[in-house]
Amino acid sequence: MAPNDPSDRSPQTGEEEDFATLFAASESKATAARIGIGDKVRGKVIAISQDNVFVAIGNKAEATIDAAEFRDSSTGEILIKVGDVIEATVVDDGSRSGAPVLRRVMGRGGANVAFELEQAFEHQVPIEGLVTGEVKGGFEVQIGSTRAFCPGSQIDRPGRGERVPGSQYIGRRFPFRVTKIEQGGRNVVVSRRDLLEEEAAAAAARTWERLRVGAVLTGTVTSVRDFGAFVDLGGVEGMIHISEMSHARVERASDLLSVGQTVEVQVIKVGETTDNRGRRQIGLSLKALAADPWTTLADRYPVGATVHGTVRRLETFGAFVEIEPGIEGLVHISKISTERRLNHARQALEVGQSVEVTVLSVDPEQRRLSLSMVETARKKQEAQQAEDRAEEERVMASLKQPGAMGTLGDLLAEARRKK
Repeated sequence: MAPNDPSDRSPQTGEEEDFATLFAASESKATAARIGIGDKVRGKVIAISQDNVFVAIGNKAEATIDAAEFRDSSTGEILIKVGDVIEATVVDDGSRSGAPVLRRVMGRGGANVAFELEQAFEHQVPIEGLVTGEVKGGFEVQIGSTRAFCPGSQIDRPGRGERVPGSQYIGRRFPFRVTKIEQGGRNVVVSRRDLLEEEAAAAAARTWERLRVGAVLTGTVTSVRDFGAFVDLGGVEGMIHISEMSHARVERASDLLSVGQTVEVQVIKVGETTDNRGRRQIGLSLKALAADPWTTLADRYPVGATVHGTVRRLETFGAFVEIEPGIEGLVHISKISTERRLNHARQALEVGQSVEVTVLSVDPEQRRLSLSMVETARKKQEAQQAEDRAEEERVMASLKQPGAMGTLGDLLAEARRKK
């Protein structure tokens, strides 16, 4: 008897294998039956061919998705690998093709544009289109051989910054949501904003899971104002007040940040209430993540050290002098000049003036730095007096020498001429 002869197997073994096969088939059918057109599914990539990507979407159930959806438009390379997890929409439950068919975005490689438009409209699956021009009230979008219209208000999400010129959209491909199909497909209206709002809402949900005071997040600057900058943290917008941008004094937020810039920030406030648009106030800080120069100030500027600084503010009680970015010290009015009594610091100094100051005291905890301008003057005066005394002593010593000629005044005058 041949080794593979079915009669060689026991009746029990054959029944077990038949049962396993039937069970697997029924499980696959049950899974497929639970999937309906328009359903959003999540699955793992199990195989990739030239034309299709195969995705496991349930126990024993497989679906396919066009490989064109994952190709790099410039190189043709498939930008996905086995093991990756994707989310997509069911456009065929298997009743026509025998296996479920998925799409993430319509319009990529599909030959039947009219069918894809109908599917995209019915099941709210995004469809890709090329913005070809700006027309009255909006933009012209080419989807395969079909010309669609996107209202100007639907091409993007409203932002805090300046309006983006329409020319920035022309010539670019975007996914759109089909909002209307009339006259047998001759009148198609699409919206990009709907998709962006959905993406933002999903991103916001993920962001709120991490959003708490003390959290460090990465975001993108969306708008820069005089008082600060707004940052998109992923569907949630926060604000960096100008006082939280740097330990150094910042005159204008635009000196430090620009729209589109990526920044790492720390959350310093999460509002308990919402504004009239349902948004909670989120306070952010760049300064909190930067090294505080005050912590090492006493080591870098010990008492008695002489440094150069710039006058930043003038008050009746004294002048504030910046000795490095973010570090300002006070020169009390009594420490500005030894020559006269001042009623206001501006009588001796000007804003922006470069001065030499001496460190009198450093208090990092209170963030106070006491400076003086008279210490240097006193040192110079004392040095001059010491030099004069030394000169007189040399002259007096010379008078005691045998043969010394002239009066003391003559000798001092002669000594000064020799300098």
